Amino acid sequence: MLEIAPSSSVKREIAAAYTVDFERRAFYTGLNLRLLPAMGARSDFMLNFHRLTHASSRTGLSLLLVLPLTAASVRIIQTNAAGDEAHFIDPATNKVVLKVPNLEAAHGVIAAPDGTRAYFTVEGNSTVAAVDSKTGKIVGETKLTGHPNNICVSKDGKLVFAGIAVNPGAVDVIDTKTMERIKSIPVKGAVHNVYTTPDGKHVISGAVGSAVLTVIDVAKLEPVWDLKMDKGIRPMAMEAGPDGSTSRLFLQLSDYHGFAVIDFKTHKEVARIKLPDQPVNGEAHSGSPSHGLLVSPDGKLLVSNSSIAGGVFVMSMPDFKVLGFVRTGSTPDWLTFTPDSKMVYVANAGDNAVSAVDLKAMKEVAKIKVGEVPKRNGTIVVP
Repeated sequence: MLEIAPSSSVKREIAAAYTVDFERRAFYTGLNLRLLPAMGARSDFMLNFHRLTHASSRTGLSLLLVLPLTAASVRIIQTNAAGDEAHFIDPATNKVVLKVPNLEAAHGVIAAPDGTRAYFTVEGNSTVAAVDSKTGKIVGETKLTGHPNNICVSKDGKLVFAGIAVNPGAVDVIDTKTMERIKSIPVKGAVHNVYTTPDGKHVISGAVGSAVLTVIDVAKLEPVWDLKMDKGIRPMAMEAGPDGSTSRLFLQLSDYHGFAVIDFKTHKEVARIKLPDQPVNGEAHSGSPSHGLLVSPDGKLLVSNSSIAGGVFVMSMPDFKVLGFVRTGSTPDWLTFTPDSKMVYVANAGDNAVSAVDLKAMKEVAKIKVGEVPKRNGTIVVP
């Protein structure tokens, strides 16, 4: 077989692609990049990691043929709360490349860890729908015990958790192999959002009406502790500690333009961070001045939506220093990162559009039209 020795410039491109692909895979397999050694050893680790996952790539030429396909597999999934379809966006082109029909008032979306499926909570018929990530076809549906809100998945992909948004409140558990509901876990209040912790050991639910956060043990499928807040619990974000365990929780609250900081180990609030008062480009809707909060995959940034400012505030971690603001549009409601932490995609519910924000340049680089009232979104890597 003819082997072509790549030039120095090609080697640099391949090395950069190694880094992007490594970070992409680490993000979706739960690997904590901060646990790796210093950069020199980390580079060797990335190289070996990529060789293992692309064993068939033997030459510079074949690597160049493989890598563009890898990059193109990242997709942003956008639900539409007042529509009946979801949109898959290619972040390489910022174009809609796939539409998923028959999802009436889809509320939440989460990607399977292996990227083969996306799971949606569908308000129109109170189900969880499993969708093939390549074809957009619904391949399974599960009836829930009540009207759902958001959704999350276990780290091994075997279980899906759906928040039930009616009192007395519950988190329904679905076996993803059979798509059967295997348990409904009672919690204190109608559930707005559910999340899997960085280490995969717990699922956390938050309720707006009762203002109670509930922590569920994934192995036992039972609540292990809860925390009563003074305001309704809206979106959350989480920080992983140096060992990969859950360190802090960040809770957006009703009628508060900012978020509370919770020490996960002590179960206590340790700070309340207020977002800047300026600029003012909008107003709070439904008692939620800021709705949408997320830590970047590399752990360096915390990005928060602001309906009052009409955009996103970008903060450094772990100190919450405001690095910049980017105007996105009317009622930014949710956000999701690309795996390399370079871009964040913001759902503007009032504009029926998604903003692609370059975090290095601190500017909106594209606005993608989607369906009616886009809210929850997520990132998937399609194999």
